Amino acid sequence: MPKRTSYAQGTPCWVDLQSHDPEAAKAFYEGLFGWEFDDQPMPQGPPYSMALKHGEPVAAIYPMPSNMVLDGTPPYWNSYISVDDLDATTKAAKAAGAQVLAEPFDVMAAGRMSVVIDPTGALINFWQAGQHIGATLVNEPGTLIWNELITDNGEVAYAFYDKVLGLKAEQSDLSGSPYFLLKVGDEMVGGSMAPPMEGISNHWHVYFAVEAMEPALEKARQLGAKVINGPRPTPIGPMATVSDPQGAIFSLFQPFGQAT
Repeated sequence: MPKRTSYAQGTPCWVDLQSHDPEAAKAFYEGLFGWEFDDQPMPQGPPYSMALKHGEPVAAIYPMPSNMVLDGTPPYWNSYISVDDLDATTKAAKAAGAQVLAEPFDVMAAGRMSVVIDPTGALINFWQAGQHIGATLVNEPGTLIWNELITDNGEVAYAFYDKVLGLKAEQSDLSGSPYFLLKVGDEMVGGSMAPPMEGISNHWHVYFAVEAMEPALEKARQLGAKVINGPRPTPIGPMATVSDPQGAIFSLFQPFGQAT
């Protein structure tokens, strides 16, 4: 479903990048994905740069707070999950063991959000849509195609997301190692697995679709990125994990049916 007009509760709906150098990050992702940017003024602080593909919002980039930069926090991609009632969801998350970093607040007319750390340590944003539902174009080259919860305690994490959001985890037979599909009703909306190697903290990971993997990786390298892992074959298409020039980590995915 490339074009989206709404998201059911429990569905990842948006991603944005907290960057040390937003202008440099914009240049990188423009070169890699062909994004254009619309800098949205904010009431306080720097603009929120909306990334557009074919005129549709697909992601965003904004500056990391200076105190986090000074603390040595690397740039990172945030994931947002759609909810119907932000206040009730945030309250339920707290009762289920989450740490609430930011209580519900309005983002002008765009919507409302809160920020929590789930009981296994993964940061996630809850989003109640106003004028902005999230990404309106997905699953096409240069857009978000998958969100994945990396957690070393799936039993606790899946119980939490089920209780708070109704998000169900179902073990998949696609991989040789344990992998879980996250489902809203019958729709697959994400996945989950244990950290693939030591030193990787629990987090929500983002994947962007590409038309052809090898040219995309070569372009990423030319633009200053590092290929951390891959490309690796999977039953549904090749994947690779990349670090952008500032150190933000994300993955590329060429689904079968795209060019080779």
